[in-house]
Formats: sequence, structure tokens, C-alpha cells
Amino acid sequence: MRVWCVISLLLFVLVVTDTQAQRLQREFEVKGAPQISVVNLYGRVAVLTDETLENKVLVSVDSPQEIGKDDISFTAAGNNLSITTQILTGQLKTKKRLDIVVRVPARSRVKIKTESGEVQLGGNIASAEVLTDTGTISTNIPLDGVKYTFTWLGARPKFMSDARLPDPKEKSGGRFVISGEVSQPAAAPKKKNEESGLPVDPGADPAAKKVPEVSKNISLDLRTRRGVILFNVDPKDIRSDLRERELTEAAKGIIRSGDPDMTDAIRIASPKFFGEYARTLPPRRAKPSFAETDQADANSVVSPVSGVKRVNIRVTDEFGRAVNGLTAKDFTILENNRETEVLNVRPSVAPFNLVLLLDVSGSVEDYIDFIRKAARNFLETASEKDRIAIVTFRDDVKVLTNFTTDRKKLSESLDTFEAGGGTAYYDALAFSLVDTLKPFQGDRTAIVILSDGDDNRSFLPFDALIDGIGESGALIYPLYVPSELIAASKTASENSSSDPIRTKYLGLTTRAEDEGARLARVSGGVYYPIRQLSDLQKAYDDVVRQLRTSYMVTFRSNLLPEEAGIGKTSPRVRVKMNRENVFTRLGPLENVSDTEK
Repeated sequence: MRVWCVISLLLFVLVVTDTQAQRLQREFEVKGAPQISVVNLYGRVAVLTDETLENKVLVSVDSPQEIGKDDISFTAAGNNLSITTQILTGQLKTKKRLDIVVRVPARSRVKIKTESGEVQLGGNIASAEVLTDTGTISTNIPLDGVKYTFTWLGARPKFMSDARLPDPKEKSGGRFVISGEVSQPAAAPKKKNEESGLPVDPGADPAAKKVPEVSKNISLDLRTRRGVILFNVDPKDIRSDLRERELTEAAKGIIRSGDPDMTDAIRIASPKFFGEYARTLPPRRAKPSFAETDQADANSVVSPVSGVKRVNIRVTDEFGRAVNGLTAKDFTILENNRETEVLNVRPSVAPFNLVLLLDVSGSVEDYIDFIRKAARNFLETASEKDRIAIVTFRDDVKVLTNFTTDRKKLSESLDTFEAGGGTAYYDALAFSLVDTLKPFQGDRTAIVILSDGDDNRSFLPFDALIDGIGESGALIYPLYVPSELIAASKTASENSSSDPIRTKYLGLTTRAEDEGARLARVSGGVYYPIRQLSDLQKAYDDVVRQLRTSYMVTFRSNLLPEEAGIGKTSPRVRVKMNRENVFTRLGPLENVSDTEK
């Protein structure tokens, strides 16, 4: 007869991280895969498997306050470990915030209960039973054999899944249930159709191997009253509207572009409608990626083989501001890692292709006339040679005017819209990058955004935009005019919340400022928080000045004959600045004659 020894306590550590916040750490010895039970009503819980833990369970507890002996208890018996917080003290129940991370051996069994706290499950667990009130439940587990039941006890389902799930079923008592099995290779969500280049719906992939029912299957029973369930979806990819719905024109344009990150995000957001639309598209001709064309970063471009070349170089300081007054002595051009002769440097006067992206959703309805007037002021400020397209967005995008230099036509188009509806800001920005600006890829392009920075309707999460921005080469200038709602609704940061996912879901407008600054930083543009009306015209003037400040650098190639031969690998051109704390972004190279230099 096998006798299980009682789990012994090996280590007790109480670490004081500052005058208030504390960390408690414990280590338990186990044999095999234990059963872990956690009740933590007012904090987060994460249970993560660790392949290096064969006979141990590691528990870490963090709190912004001092952790007292009555705040948490551990009960170890046999191969079971129970962790309970919010201990009854007399007649009062404490509500101290405690965040718990439990690292366990693979194939452990887990039971968790919270109220508003987030629950995370990671790794090759054997089973998990979770109950929350409003807490988000997120998983990151192998999908090669999962049996699941997701239940919402008091609200319609809010969920995102990387695997195709069946439609929710309404049960008695107002419950909604999604149940079934998933059996697919872990890499299936990233698979692309060889002809179209679009992500394949793993639930519909006939090539997905069925895994036999073996002991390594995972069983999930996740229940929440009003929370969100994320089934193998990165929490940062959660979008603002969790309902599956028909695709907008913006979403369709993004899918047609073939951008892998953006199209995959739309697939996860609306798998049914994504699959229906993707099947209507003709096969897309594959094109080389940025890596394949050896355009690996913003400081280098592939050189055509010619004697005299010219490249547009945008130069900014550490704060993203354009650097003025540069001369030939400030630039060193390298071709195949050899220095070339810089023939001349002059400020660029080439026109830009500008998208003026206007928020006309319900969140700005109270000052839509201000939006019209502000847009006309920008048209008057921009260079007459710049080609401008005006795109508005609410629930979907609308191209008011395609690229033109006709200022009268542009101005008149501003009278053709009304405000109202949701705000699909991220989708509109992505659409502008991959569709509206697509004919001008490689040219001087920029997007000027007039909005309050809010989003509550996009298929895309914010982070799905970042890679697309870098590859487009477009400069982004967010001009955020705060509405009364934004000014009045400042929410605490993610780290101070017991459920940051739900905090994000309910309070997206508070993130606008950080997101605006990030958009500008990644693209090489500038973010302008508009605090008073006079700031807007100053921002317009500065945007125009920023756009005009880049340099056309002409240099003489010193390629060897064998390097310039047909069929040879194109050499890389790099730029080094002879000034400190400046950064560069290179445009496309041109061949020029000696008479043009």
C-alpha cells in the first residue's frame, strides 16, 4: 500500500520590498503532480507549470500592504495544497489585496476561486476548475488535446479564443455555456494559406492532426458571473468590443492587405466572418518580406547598382523632434560597410502624401463643428504641393476625398459627414496604413490624426498596429483633443488593479495619451496633446515644419565591379551621423546622373 507523506514546509520567507508593500514566499515538497486549491477573493491568482519542478510547489504572495499572519493560510495534506486568503478575524472579514503566483509541476490539478481578481492558467496542467464573479480568466496552455466548458452565470458571454469555438448556448437560469474539445498542433494558429497568405482558421483546417485521448489531455471548467474568458489569447491583444460581428470595410481592407499580425488579430476577433470573407478573395501573389529584401532596419536600405545615388534621410533627436541645419560633414554614408563620398546635402522639398484622419464618432459629437473648423485650418497650413486624402471614422471608415492638391474640393468634403456611433480608431488607422497609403509605399507619407484617442469598436487591439506602422514607413502625428469624458475619467494604472484586463476593458479612454505617444515614437512622428485651443494651430505649424525637415543626401558609389554585377546580392547602404543623440530613418534610394547632383 502506497503511503503519501504529508507535504512538509521547507521554506518561509517574508520579504519587505518597501515601507508598505510586502512579499511572502513559501516552498512545499510534493510527490508527483499535486492538487492545488486557491481561494483569493480580492486579488489576482496565477498558476503556472514549470517543467523543472518535479517535487516542489513554489508560492509567491505580493501585497501593497503589510502581510499579516491572519491574511493567508496554507493547508498541506497528502499531495494536496490549499491556499486561502481573507481569513475571518472576529466578526469582520478583511479585504486586503493579495496577488498569488503558484508554480507547480506539469500535470497538476487546479481549483481557483476569486471575485474581481484576474485568474491566469499557464502550461501543461491536467485540469482546472475556476470560478470568478467579474474576474477575467485567461489561459496559455497546449491545445493538442483540451476538453473545455466555459460558463457565464449572470451575463452574455464575453470571450476571445485562438481556437474556433462553437456558438454559446443559453441554458436555464440565464446561464450561457460554450463546451467542446480542441485537438490541434500548437503552431496551427500561425499557419498561413500558401496561395492567399492569410491565416488559416485552425478549427477548419483539415490537415490538423487529431490527438488521441491520452492522459496528457487537459480539462477546463471555467465559470464566471460577468467576467471575460481569454482562451489562449495574449491579454495585450484584447480588443475593445468582444462581440463577434460582421466585418467592416476597414477590417476587409486590412485582410486584403495580407499583413500577418493584423489579419490574424481579426481572425481571432471574428473567426466566422473572417473565414467567410477570406474564402471570397482570389489567391494573392506572395511578395518578399522586409527581411527578404534585406531592409532590416530604419538606418539602412538596399542599394541599386549605379555610380551616383540619392537617398532621403529624416533626422530626429532623442525626443523625436526634427533636427535642422545639418550639412554634409554631419553625414557618413556606408555602402557594403565602406565609406562613400558625400557629394551634397540639402533639405528636402519633395511633397508629402498626407492622410488627414478625423474622428467623427459619438465621443466627439459635442464638438463636431470644431473638428470641421480644425480640419480646414490644417488644410490651410499644409503645403500647397502636399497631396491630401481625408478619411473619417466612427463604427467604420469612410474616404471623403482621395489624394488631391485641390484645397476647395477637400474643404467641401468636410460638410458631408455627421458625428455619431462607436469609435473604431485602431481599425481606421490600420486601414489608412495598409490601404489608403498603399499606392505610395516608398514615398514620403504621413498620417495626421485629429481625435480624442478613444477606441471602443475596433476589431484590432492597439498592439497589432505597431509592426504595421514600422513597415509602412509612414510618419504618424496624433493630435488628441480631450473630451469632457476623458478629462473626467482618469482610471488607476493596470498595476494597481486586481484585474488589469477588466480595467482596460472598462476604461480604454484613459490609455489614449500613452498610446498616442507610442504611435508617434514608433513611426518617427510627434504626439501633440491638445490642452487648449491655441495649442492646435501651434501643433499644425509644428507638423508642417517636421514634415519639411528631412535631407536629400547625394553620394558617389564605390562598388567594386563584382559587387555591382547582375545577379549579385544588393549591397546595404547605411548612414552614420557625426552628432550625438540623433537618429535616422532612410527613404528609398534613387539613381541620379552627375548633372543632377
